[in-house]
Amino acid sequence: MAQQYKVNTRSKLLPFLFETLSTNEGWSKKTVKQRLQSSSIFVNGQVQTKHDFIIDAGDVVQVGVAQRTGHHTNTQQVKLEIIHQDKDLIAINKPAGLLSVGTTKENKNHALALLRTQLSRGKKSEATKLWPVHRLDRDTSGILLFATSKEVREAVMDKWATTEKTYLAVVEGTPKVEADTITEPLRLDEKEYRMHVGKHKHAKSAITHYKVRETTDTHSLLEVRIETGRQHQIRAHMAHIGNSVVGDERYGKKGGRMGLHAMRLSFVHPISKNNMLLEVDAPRDFYGLL
Repeated sequence: MAQQYKVNTRSKLLPFLFETLSTNEGWSKKTVKQRLQSSSIFVNGQVQTKHDFIIDAGDVVQVGVAQRTGHHTNTQQVKLEIIHQDKDLIAINKPAGLLSVGTTKENKNHALALLRTQLSRGKKSEATKLWPVHRLDRDTSGILLFATSKEVREAVMDKWATTEKTYLAVVEGTPKVEADTITEPLRLDEKEYRMHVGKHKHAKSAITHYKVRETTDTHSLLEVRIETGRQHQIRAHMAHIGNSVVGDERYGKKGGRMGLHAMRLSFVHPISKNNMLLEVDAPRDFYGLL
């Protein structure tokens, strides 16, 4: 069973857990941190491991309790939201804080592994096979696309340059130009694991279009469309013009969740040849960044 708690006031996740579990329930702070790190904490049904994740009044925080099944100990499973599924392609709404794919064989807490498990549950045959078409940064939420065969993945990736990729971004301040295109090339520094902006013999072209949708005293909501799909492209380009993505510690300032959401994908299905339009709105905590 999972213990469930309703949030009354806006705060960061770890202080809320300390107040709720340590002060009121008698848990040690070490145990609370271990539960958070082991992906046993869920906010509105989605696993959350970031101690500074922002929670709002009305949110529901669940603490997964280890349950013994035979000789294995499991925590509550995360159910991913599937927004499209056919025999060739599957798209999910990836929550912020979840890796797209694992970095090691031991790491099973990533979207690819969780989706395979979710689709294979109840089947007597072998596990569902999936191949990621693209990736989203851990702290970016939104549409993540998978193929059910290598051939389909390659077919989609071959046309990836013509796939329309649209994001929502909450950035620091307000851009000087309300709608613009950034064309500065990008170069990955593998030691620092960050993109350098500007001309260089190893830099690759990158094109980012943005327009301002809403502004507040301190932040702006942008709609961003990228023609290329370079790693960290939006994050590096927005920081370059002086409006870094909110919560982006690598290119801007440390904060709660990062203000980046993959909102829309538009492409031609490689098998049926139908025009595909996948769209999912950002979660409430994203808009709360404004």
